[in-house]
Amino acid sequence: MKLVYFASLRERIGKAEEERDLPSNLRSVADLIGWLSAQDQYYAAAFAHGTARAAIDRVHAKPEAAIAGAREIAFFPPMTGG
Repeated sequence: MKLVYFASLRERIGKAEEERDLPSNLRSVADLIGWLSAQDQYYAAAFAHGTARAAIDRVHAKPEAAIAGAREIAFFPPMTGG
């Protein structure tokens, strides 16, 4: 699956995107974030505050959203308006 990271998440992880084979037991965006956070200190730091947002195939998704069948999941920090 293609994973894409934006802004401060990209800076902390050290890459803009990657292709990953995900374990079959990951069901939701929250599961994926937990799994990524356990990979190493860079992912853990990127997702530490629990404020990352996600988009599944370019559609905003909640943490409980299912990831089965997704081609791309993008992560980005919360956006502010103005």
